Order: sequence, then C-alpha cells, then structure tokens
Amino acid sequence: MTEEFPALYVVPTPLGHLGDISQRAIDVLRQVPWVAAEDTRHSAPLLRHYGSNARLLAAHQHNEESAAQQVIARLAAGDSVALVVDAGTPAVSDPGARLVARVRAAGYRVTPLPGPCAAVVALSAAGLSEAHFLFYGFLPAKPGQRAEALRELVDLPYALVFYEAPHRIVDTVAALAATFQPTRTLVLARELTKLFESMHACPLAEASDWLLADVNRQRGEFVLLLSAAPPAANDGEGERVLRLLLADGLPVSQASRLAHAITGSRKQALYQLALRLQR
Repeated sequence: MTEEFPALYVVPTPLGHLGDISQRAIDVLRQVPWVAAEDTRHSAPLLRHYGSNARLLAAHQHNEESAAQQVIARLAAGDSVALVVDAGTPAVSDPGARLVARVRAAGYRVTPLPGPCAAVVALSAAGLSEAHFLFYGFLPAKPGQRAEALRELVDLPYALVFYEAPHRIVDTVAALAATFQPTRTLVLARELTKLFESMHACPLAEASDWLLADVNRQRGEFVLLLSAAPPAANDGEGERVLRLLLADGLPVSQASRLAHAITGSRKQALYQLALRLQR
C-alpha cells in the first residue's frame, strides 16, 4: 500500500454493474490481506472477479462490535483491512459506522474511497429541481412508527430520499400518499445499474396505482425520491382560518387539517399553532 501506516479502507462496491468500481478500489482490494465483508458469501465471488486473494472476515449488523475488535487486531499486527458491504458504500444505510468509530477510537487511520451510492445515483437521474435533499434511508418497518417518522418530515423544504425493500414497497408508498400532499412528485428508482433498472416519476397520488398495475414493478431494491414541500401559503390566512375553526369548537387535529386544506399553509405548523392557541 502507498500509505505509511496500516489503515482501514472503506471501499464502495458496485450496486450491480461490475464495471462501476474505481481502479483505486480494485488496487486496494488486491493489496490488502484482509477484507471485512457484510456477507462473506456474497463478497467472495466479487473479490475473485477483481483478482483479490484477501482473506475474509464477517462484519455485519449483528456482530459489528466483535468484528471491530478483529479488525483492530489485524491493524495492530501491521495489516491493512478493506471494509465492504454487499453493494454500495459502507455505513450509508448499511453496516460499518460502529466498526469505523471503534477503529478511529483505537487510533488507527480510516481511509474512505469514493464510489457507488444508490441515493446519489438515483438523485442524479431523478430530475428533481430542489437544491437540497435529506437522505433518510430506511423507514421503520412497523406501520405506526413509520407514520410517525413521516409526519415529522411533512413540512421540510427539501427533497426526501428513502431506501426500501421489495416486500415493503407497496405499504411504504401508500404511507407516503397518506401523509404528504398528493401533488408532490415521487420518483421510484428500482434495481439501479442492474438488468431491470427502471425509474418512474409521477404525482404521489398516482404512485400506488402504478405499482399495483404490474407486480414486476414491485421487484428489486428501491430508492424513493419525493419532491420538497411546496412553499407555504400566506401564514396569516392560515392562522385566521385556524382561529375561526377552533372558535367553532373543532378539535386541534381536525381544525389544523381543515385549515391546511383551505389555505395551503403547512399542516404541521398549523397543528403546533393550534396547540399553542388551545393552551
């Protein structure tokens, strides 16, 4: 290796297409004696394809603490280690963050390599005009927790980026439609860089029907990109309507929902204002 001291190399690997890897990443995989992999069975053929003879050790979400100690022991012995996940960049909605933190705390160098990341790949082709985005990753699997997480994101003026698995995609898109304004654009990016790659953009209100129209549209790994909340309407008008509805005895949640529908003011902001007015 060109570095003076042993290091942990964070190495992104292809999402699907084997050509999507840098020469530097290939060089690192060929030169390190050890590779810490999310799934050794998945990574072994990949390493052989790139001509790496490195030995593998498992480093997944269920053993990350013990794997970190193994990596630190290899570094202490003078060996460099590469960290990889099944696809994409380690520690971005994948294992790796705790292992990296332990290696840093132990005083060893961590060297990141640039490379494939599904969120960035999808953003580059989504056609969303927002200057800023918020990467959320995977939403909670349980419906109640997922709904609560989405409610906190309703008024953010950023494009929102989620990851989702095929067995939850229908429920997640339905939850998005139940929470966000139906006119917001949803881009469904599926199987990026793979044989059946597809990207579909539509109003959020139409997304569930599009998914359900063909079971093949529900297959594969997804990146979901939702356009930002539209600019709030005149907040003074929203407050005026909200006060009238509360004065008529409507509950806070119903009054804020109706005021939002009438004026276009942000629902979460109206709800918080309603709580303050009630107090």
